[in-house]
Amino acid sequence: MWVLWAILAAICAALVIVLTKAGLKDVDSSLAFAIQAILILMISWSVVLYQGNFGTWKAIEKNAWIFLLSAGVCTSLSTLFSYKALSMGPASYVTTIERTSLVIAIILSVFFLKEKVTWQLIVGATIMVAGAVLITLSDNAN
Repeated sequence: MWVLWAILAAICAALVIVLTKAGLKDVDSSLAFAIQAILILMISWSVVLYQGNFGTWKAIEKNAWIFLLSAGVCTSLSTLFSYKALSMGPASYVTTIERTSLVIAIILSVFFLKEKVTWQLIVGATIMVAGAVLITLSDNAN
């Protein structure tokens, strides 16, 4: 079932890029993110309340709070940087470079989460980096 959720996440992430690029035409990138953040806040808390999970926040351990809040800061910075890049460059190229975060996530997962390294993981990550470099160096990237 996780594969279905991952595919839905990928589709939504792609839509975010295209819709944001279209919406950034005459809007400051930081303002655009702030507008979207309001909706993110409303929707996510609505889901928590609907699922009845609000009361469980009291049971979250200190380390989990630190990791989750740090991830929230990184999410905000990543989105701000991505929106700024989208306001300046073509969406297909910005997204290609930004998605090399997948390779960085693989490396960090191996070192910090002790996830297993396989030859398929190494080959896949190498192909992702090669693709990003190829697209970035193409004539249309400027």
